Amino acid sequence: MLNFEIQKMKKIITLSIALNVVSLMIIAQPLIPNVQLNNGVLMPILGFGTLDLKDNIGVNSVANAISLGYRLIDTATIYGNEEAVGDGIKQSGIDRHELFITTKLWVDDMGYNSAKLAFERSCKKLRTDYIDLYLIHRPRGDIKGSWKAMEELYRAGRIKAIGVSNFDSIQLAELIAVAEIKPMVNQIEINPFFQENILQKISENHGIQVEAWSPFAQGRNGLFTNEILSGIGKQYRKTAAQVTLRWIIQRGIVTIPRTSELKYMQENLDVFDFQLSKDDMQKINALDLGTSQFPEWN
Repeated sequence: MLNFEIQKMKKIITLSIALNVVSLMIIAQPLIPNVQLNNGVLMPILGFGTLDLKDNIGVNSVANAISLGYRLIDTATIYGNEEAVGDGIKQSGIDRHELFITTKLWVDDMGYNSAKLAFERSCKKLRTDYIDLYLIHRPRGDIKGSWKAMEELYRAGRIKAIGVSNFDSIQLAELIAVAEIKPMVNQIEINPFFQENILQKISENHGIQVEAWSPFAQGRNGLFTNEILSGIGKQYRKTAAQVTLRWIIQRGIVTIPRTSELKYMQENLDVFDFQLSKDDMQKINALDLGTSQFPEWN
């Protein structure tokens, strides 16, 4: 009888510990706000970028990011890692419908027929039958034909939202003039040294959500040790990187920082427990150099 009671108590203690662990995991999951696109689709304002994260590093990075609470995962055909991203998603064990997957149509696949084929290849590599956000990666080639293909895939429910990347205001206007369905997102370079305020305003005037790629400018121009960003961070016990993400988010811009390091994945998520003052925002605004930090990309 005594042994039975002991075993019963052990089971209760084990169950209690398991429940506490689950509770801690639930509490640890960050509450990432959504933005609403012009078609009503909800998109997380903070996601996980995957540029250069390939093979096992890519698989593990995506799986780890999802386990920490990231739900927006951004990749592209030209990154050469869609299969790794797909494997990472599978490894995470998270239901596909809980995720917001973005991939992009590369220049070599532009054109009505080519775009449709490229889309199917991306779906196969990502192990999904639909994409949450599909973007024209660069304004090159047959934009009109590519957009028509994307509109048809969108109407068929294969894509939840369609958009563009690296389009300036003129290119955006030219697409809108011939499009039956207006772009929902324009993913562009935005960081403290290249702020794109005018393009953001123009995009938003068209109801297009702006998304920032490479928010840290890959550390160029000394972003991680910048005196202004670091000084502001000290007030909130945050890093220059966290201040940068908070500045972008407070502008209403979606962003997708990338890292393969677990500690930095977590750090990038910890930006929803403070708010930059108007004075702090203005100090960061003054860092704008008005020039791309990636001249080789243009």
